[in-house]
Amino acid sequence: MIGKGKAIAHTRASMQYGWNQEKDAEVVFKQELVGNSPEEISREFKMLQEQNYHCQKNTLSFVLSPTVEDGQRLKQKELENVCRKFMEQMKLGDRQAIAFVHRDKEHTHIHLYVNRIDYKGNAYNDSFIGKRSQHAAEKVAEQLQLTTVKQVQMEKEFLLKDVRQEIKRRHELSLKQFSPRNFEDYIKAMETNGVKVIPSINKSGNLQGFRFEFNGYNLKGSEVHRSMTGSNIGQRLYGQSNSNIKSITPVKVLDKAIPVAPRMVLSIAKKIAKKAIKHTIDAGIGI
Repeated sequence: MIGKGKAIAHTRASMQYGWNQEKDAEVVFKQELVGNSPEEISREFKMLQEQNYHCQKNTLSFVLSPTVEDGQRLKQKELENVCRKFMEQMKLGDRQAIAFVHRDKEHTHIHLYVNRIDYKGNAYNDSFIGKRSQHAAEKVAEQLQLTTVKQVQMEKEFLLKDVRQEIKRRHELSLKQFSPRNFEDYIKAMETNGVKVIPSINKSGNLQGFRFEFNGYNLKGSEVHRSMTGSNIGQRLYGQSNSNIKSITPVKVLDKAIPVAPRMVLSIAKKIAKKAIKHTIDAGIGI
């Protein structure tokens, strides 16, 4: 579950959004309030807020977002409990508060509004409220056995490892299977093997590398593997016996020829030269 929080000044406008019936909003939590409309609730908030005219951002706005799977199974009572536990974790006490659940799209999320001013006219300390909101949401998720952000991140990292390995495998397969001689041939070969290669264009309009799109992921070459940076791929393509650095031609993107960045050309040339020197030494010819 993700938690976001901030202090706001536009109480009524935000509450009207939270209560938007077009989104099938449903009140799931209500504390120290009797009103039944955004206008009535805003007036009740204002009665306390007028006790502290120094505080301009006098309402706390939180968004609590369970994972899609958790959100689909949580009922009204359980969502009310999420709000109550979150209030406890944030040490918000008996302040006026109201929460609505939105089930629009497929991602259930809660909008929680809390009066920053208490019954004594004191303003709640909103320092680092964003970080504290996330930490409180993590604690609540653990207490209620919901999926935490850390668990989601661990799952993504686990899946990402498999995706990286598969893109790298298809990269090697494309080089072996089709023996591409230039970047355009390489892009087509990878596309044949199910990986979309997206040229990265710098501000000067030159090609500076590639991104790889596969199975819903979009990764830079260096994020896949160090051997898949633009210059390393270039070395593999143009470092063949019957190729040379002059054969590095512009790459067509949407029927437009994109020149390879000079720095990338230089890097490819250096890598090819370094490999040639190593090959010479290994062959025992010497230099």
